[in-house]
Amino acid sequence: MDSKTTKRYSYSYDDYEENGKSAETMITDILEDPDFPALEELVIGDWGDAWEDSCQPLLNGMIEHAESFSHIRRLFVADMDYEECEVSWIMQGDYSKLWAALPNLRSLTIKGSMELELGDICHDGLEELTIICGGLGSGVMQSIQNAKLPNLKKLLLYIGVEDYGFDGNADTVKELLNKAEFPKLTYLGITDSEIQDELTKVVLESKFIGQIETLDLSLGTLTDEGGQLILETIPKWPNIKNLDVHYNYLTDQMAESLEKLPIVVDASERNKPDEYHGSIYMNAMLTE
Repeated sequence: MDSKTTKRYSYSYDDYEENGKSAETMITDILEDPDFPALEELVIGDWGDAWEDSCQPLLNGMIEHAESFSHIRRLFVADMDYEECEVSWIMQGDYSKLWAALPNLRSLTIKGSMELELGDICHDGLEELTIICGGLGSGVMQSIQNAKLPNLKKLLLYIGVEDYGFDGNADTVKELLNKAEFPKLTYLGITDSEIQDELTKVVLESKFIGQIETLDLSLGTLTDEGGQLILETIPKWPNIKNLDVHYNYLTDQMAESLEKLPIVVDASERNKPDEYHGSIYMNAMLTE
């Protein structure tokens, strides 16, 4: 996006420690920024001590000043790297009232799942929803499965692991995909899981497989078991044009077989399982 229509707001450690900056002051800084009225994309970085103080004051400020924020079309909350705050430590917030406050929102990206609540999701215009985290809670998934998002085109979820907030299993994701109604969905990403083979089976058997153009099963512990399922299933669905399985535990032979499919395939970043005292260990990408 044009740099004139997108801007990132973030505080340094010194801003927070020495100058008293916080999530509360960031809203004021945004509203007073002369560039703000022309922005289409708002990127929120570190609001200061994000591992202790949640982004709730930021969300509340957007809701309170809904008219001033109504022009925002793309929102990314908690765009920070591990040096600023580990993803599993980011204190998120309650987005329940944000859906009504930002009627022109088309894309929402949320990083972190600690204290994350989505509430009753209802938005006629939202086209993209991405949640990047070390572990996605079942409460958040339930909000998504019940969401009223008639124009959603892209759903990308980092499932993560139990140690960082994932409290479900393959059936949890299966229920989400069975109950969710996203008639315009063309991109489905169920990623970053330590049960990626199981979730691959769930996704390939879901009702969305016949309508999506991009299938994203990347960043997890996908092995040849899941790869074989993909090989057997993808040719049955000519609607699928792109397959992303980068960061995986595929053998070279399986990765090469997937790359021969008549679609765009990314099977890069192949990993080798670790063996310790006779046990095999594989890790999803974003688990710290």
